[in-house]
Amino acid sequence: MFLLTGGTAAAVNFGSRIIYSLWFDFSTAVILAYITGMITAFCLIKCFVFTKSEQSTQRSVLWFTLVNVIAVAQTWAISLGLANYALPTLGVNFFQHEIAHAVGVAVPVFTSYIGHKRWSFK
Repeated sequence: MFLLTGGTAAAVNFGSRIIYSLWFDFSTAVILAYITGMITAFCLIKCFVFTKSEQSTQRSVLWFTLVNVIAVAQTWAISLGLANYALPTLGVNFFQHEIAHAVGVAVPVFTSYIGHKRWSFK
């Protein structure tokens, strides 16, 4: 269920980045999209995955935010590193931002799960 809710939040993240890119540069759009996906993820995970928590919603929000600060740093660094350096070096000239962002969104899935299980929704 975590993968399903996380996949939905990742799709919101990815799709909103394309929309944000109409008004913002790639770096800013990645951060804004991550926040949009993070809000979606919290709501879905709270309702469908970690339904029984020993702590208050406020405490869950605090830990959820802290875990996601690490995850957004991973997403941002990987997305920009791929888009600006790795993909051009490999000669990938098409959909660089989309490929880079998709990989960047996928990487923190495992670290986020552990953090949310141990701290956010303990």
